[in-house]
This record gives sequence, C-alpha cells and structure tokens, in this order.
Amino acid sequence: MSERAPEPVKSVSLFRVGPARPAQRRLICVPFAGGGVAAFRPWSRVLPADVELLVVQLPGRESRVREAPFDDVHEIVRALAPVMREVSDLPFALFGHSMGALVAFELTRALERAGQPAPQRLFVSARRAPDDLERDPPVHDLPDAAFMDALQERYGAIPEAVRQEPELLALLLPPLRADIRAIERYAPLTHEPVRCPLRIYGGADDRHPAPAQLAGWQRVATQAPQVRLFPGDHFYLTAQHEALVADIFAHWPAEARVGAPS
Repeated sequence: MSERAPEPVKSVSLFRVGPARPAQRRLICVPFAGGGVAAFRPWSRVLPADVELLVVQLPGRESRVREAPFDDVHEIVRALAPVMREVSDLPFALFGHSMGALVAFELTRALERAGQPAPQRLFVSARRAPDDLERDPPVHDLPDAAFMDALQERYGAIPEAVRQEPELLALLLPPLRADIRAIERYAPLTHEPVRCPLRIYGGADDRHPAPAQLAGWQRVATQAPQVRLFPGDHFYLTAQHEALVADIFAHWPAEARVGAPS
C-alpha cells in the first residue's frame, strides 16, 4: 500500500497594493469571505502619503487560486502571526470586513497575548461581535444553487451576472464555501478583550448584521469603541471607500502612539 502524500502546508501572504513609497506606517486589510486583493485596489489612490497598503492574500483565490483554502478562522490567524513579524518594523493598523473582521480581531488578540508588536488601531466592519455566534442554519454544505441563494439573501453576495458564468463560479465557490464554513464554525477560544483602540463600521441598510448589532463589540474591547454607519448594505465599502478611508485616518492620526486613545 502506498503512503498518502502529505497535504501541502497552507500559508498566508501580504500583498502590497499601489506603488512602493517611503512609508511611515502600514494599513493591513483582511478581506471578506470569498474576497481578495482586488476589493482594496481603489483604496491605494486615496491613502495618506505616508501609508503603505497591504492586503492579506489567502490561498484559493486570485493568483493563488490553485491552492487549497483555509476553512478555520484560527488556522488563518496562526498562519498570519509569523508573517506579521516581517512587517512590524513600522506602526500598523488592521482593517477587516465581514469575515475579515473576525480574523483581524483574533489576530490582534493573539499578537497582544504573545507580546508581539500589535496594531495601533483595529477597525472592524460589517460583522457583529465575536461572542455573538451564528444562529442561522449552516449553509456551507448546501448544493450550489441553494448555497448561492442563501448568500444572496443574507449578504447580496453574488451578482446574477456571475451566477450565469459556470467557469467563473467554479473558481469562486470553493474558497467562498471554505470561508463561510470558517464563519459558521467559528467560536472564540478565549474571552480576553483587545487592548488597542477599536472602531466599528457598518452599512445603514445591512441586514446581516443589522446596525443595532454592531454595538456588541464593546464587550470585547477594553476601550469603549464607537460605531460609524455609511449609506449602503453589507458591501457599502465599495461605493463608500473614499469616506471610509478618510474616517480610518481621522481616527488613526500620523502622530498616534501605541495604546493612545482614539
């Protein structure tokens, strides 16, 4: 009997968006389920001149489409933690949208717990608090059509034009299923709050989470966070990226110090 080949080691990388420049600090963004670097490319045109933009690039999408995706939030964090050491020579902040908010939060908590350089600011978007677990029936194992219907109902996630392209769906669905599985199976390993200043964003018309649910993040932060709503639904950040970026840097000024209140 031949031995089973070992599974390839999954990894996470950071992708610089925009031209190289002499940065003084870094904004590191974690995308939503099924998302990647492309969602943040418009941000590079509206950043302050002293900021380098890095995006977490997960396997299974874009240039890494042939790689097996993660399906566990904590596995993503464990893979990210050593990568963060490579970019911690400059002050940095984390931004995470939807699933990315969970990853950014857990990464912040892991870095603080380990005594590694941690973000000066944590910005979370379109996700209820980590201790507010999924109550809806899981959908990650549904047949393709039912899976897409469920995501469209919850998030408005898959445009009809994409659903009509079988080849595109064949690339999109495996990492998207893995990400949704990660969300649906997520549970915090500890109730330890984050110490860095936290700011929360959402779409005023979002239904998953509803705006009223965003305040729950105050339970997992030592400093009282604030909520800012923008016009739009779960993916408000596409149309509102200029205003969103402006708000991020209004609450992360260049002279910010580690642990300084927002």
